[in-house]
Amino acid sequence: MDGDCGSKPHKLPLQYLKDITKNFSRVLGKGGFGVVYEGVQPNGEIVAVKKLLNPMSQKQFENEVDLLMRLEHPNIVRLVGYCYEIENEHFPLNGKYVFAGKAESLLCLEYLPNGSLDEFLSDSDKSSRLDWHTRYKIIEGTCSGLQYLHEQTDGPIIHLDLKPANLLLNDALEPKLADFGLSRLLDQQGTVCTMEVNGTLGYMPPEYLQGILGTMSDIFSLGVIILEVVTGERKYPDNIPPLEEFIETELEKWRDTL
Repeated sequence: MDGDCGSKPHKLPLQYLKDITKNFSRVLGKGGFGVVYEGVQPNGEIVAVKKLLNPMSQKQFENEVDLLMRLEHPNIVRLVGYCYEIENEHFPLNGKYVFAGKAESLLCLEYLPNGSLDEFLSDSDKSSRLDWHTRYKIIEGTCSGLQYLHEQTDGPIIHLDLKPANLLLNDALEPKLADFGLSRLLDQQGTVCTMEVNGTLGYMPPEYLQGILGTMSDIFSLGVIILEVVTGERKYPDNIPPLEEFIETELEKWRDTL
């Protein structure tokens, strides 16, 4: 079966994803959710195949597929396809082997060759490629993608895990928002209360830690990211000097650079 992508995301066979990743041997990265592999489609297009290894991630997988299927924007990572299949495998149990179904959940996404923004901010060699105009472009693109999410016609989408690790960079070092496993589609503007609080400390606003979320939750995260992009390091919430001193220090640094 031909798995090459068309203009719309579609279901891809598990065997096809095994074939294009050389049986999941080309590792691009690993995380708590699973592993990302490089895949090469028959037409030569390189894709990133995200394989979930944690059964608890099933809800996040379904959520991410649902949201990415409806999103199309230059600053949102593009979903090529998805796969959900049950494989029957035999496992040892009480001295004998039994057959059981094993769910395989995978996302096939566009490949972004420059990786994530945090790799650039934490690597001095890569960081030197981020001149002021590039940093401005990264901030502008992130804002554009976030605005698109928040202005969806059927209700705002809150990313809820916005951070440099979830901002991927293309060839031109333009950002694309990625990893929508924790994201929420709201049926109303304003704020809502939730008992489920997930995300990354340092990028989560205080009110979200108390179970209150809304589009402003992402704006808080955006502010922390902008600070990191401008300064080149993560200082929030600690080691932030007085505001006027901070602004003048950064302005002086960039005056010298430019």
